[in-house]
Amino acid sequence: MNQEACDLTTGSLWKKILLFSFPLMISNVLQVLFNMSDIAVVGQFAGPLALGAVGSTTTLVAMFTAFLIGMGGGVNALVARYFGSRNEKDISETVHSSAIISVGLGIVILLLGQISSPWILSLLGTKPELLEGAMLYLRIYFLGMPAMAVYNFGNAVFGAVGNTKKPLLFLSAAGVINVLLNLTFVIGFHLDVAGVAIASVISQYISAVLIIRALIKSEGTYGLRKKELRLSPKKTKQILSIGIPAGLQNAIFQAANLFIQAGVNTFSATVVAGNSAAANADALVYDVMTAFYIACGSFLGQNYGAGKKERVKKSYLVSLTYSFGTGLVMGLLLVLFGNQFLSLFTRDAAVIEAGRFRLTIMGLCYGVSAFMDCTIAAARGLGRSLVPTIIVILGSCVFRVAWIYTIFAYFRTMQSLYLLYIFSWTITAAAEILYFKREYRKEMANY
Repeated sequence: MNQEACDLTTGSLWKKILLFSFPLMISNVLQVLFNMSDIAVVGQFAGPLALGAVGSTTTLVAMFTAFLIGMGGGVNALVARYFGSRNEKDISETVHSSAIISVGLGIVILLLGQISSPWILSLLGTKPELLEGAMLYLRIYFLGMPAMAVYNFGNAVFGAVGNTKKPLLFLSAAGVINVLLNLTFVIGFHLDVAGVAIASVISQYISAVLIIRALIKSEGTYGLRKKELRLSPKKTKQILSIGIPAGLQNAIFQAANLFIQAGVNTFSATVVAGNSAAANADALVYDVMTAFYIACGSFLGQNYGAGKKERVKKSYLVSLTYSFGTGLVMGLLLVLFGNQFLSLFTRDAAVIEAGRFRLTIMGLCYGVSAFMDCTIAAARGLGRSLVPTIIVILGSCVFRVAWIYTIFAYFRTMQSLYLLYIFSWTITAAAEILYFKREYRKEMANY
């Protein structure tokens, strides 16, 4: 086995999952902090309107990036399975086909973002005073989508073979550059919204170049080789059959959140800015918890490929325990230190007060989302992607839209808006767990 890779089919799962997840956790936190720097720099040095403009784009950007992350999850599941079964030909074909697919999808999303952004922002009822800045930010930001697609592909491959340290190093380097460029463009050149968008795009291409370079230099079976760079019809079908539903699941999930943003936009610009500042906590908590979801998919995939049925089940349970505990602890810390967290993004007392309300409700609910997301990752590790996607669409997307037009439409309060998260997570998690339990039993019966 190549020294860069790690066998996830032996040893203590409690220890290995934690060690595997820790670099991912740091990587995800850094990524969130670097993204937060966009909003923090704008909020501190460009004022509430610029903060609101960038914040108004958060859900829309997340919708497209979530699709790429979902595709990465599909790549991760397949590479991990073949790596666990030591099938070198399948590993190589999956990696090279995925590389081509990722670049193509990144370009498609770039074009879709440029075309659809004005229409979606208008549909959301973005405040007139925020619209121009939001459009400028999006037009620049979407130029980095091909790079983001490539980085997610490389990150998925390294994660599948148990190497989570390299992506951390690359993201750290790109992130530091992002923060420095943010400060330079906003404070030095007074570019405000455009400055943070340009900094983000540059850092995304730096991380993509670094991770592709590492895959090319790798001597493992998962390394990129120019002469092998072609689409395998069989592997392309497998990648798309898992990745597309996973990507659409994430994107549709975020699309439902656009309706939530539309609900937020019915309140004052101060509330919109407060919501934007507080929403940074979502990314922080979710992305730390995501480290354990990635671990779940990688461990479950390798052990599934190796035919170790007991470790398949335990990989899920250990990852679920870690992710739930993390969400619970981080949520409580945000409730306790909400004012200090929000002061990173704004000095406006009214904006902080509006953000504090959101933090209090969400902080008490984050842990519940683990039961939904970790179970989805486990199902994906078994090669199941379509049904979990349908469950998410019904339980978290359709349900959220229905809530907006019924419960929220009746009460018209921020509390009635934010409470939809805990209800949708609970309903979706229950259905996902029942489905995974059935598919696990069916799959393990074949061993």
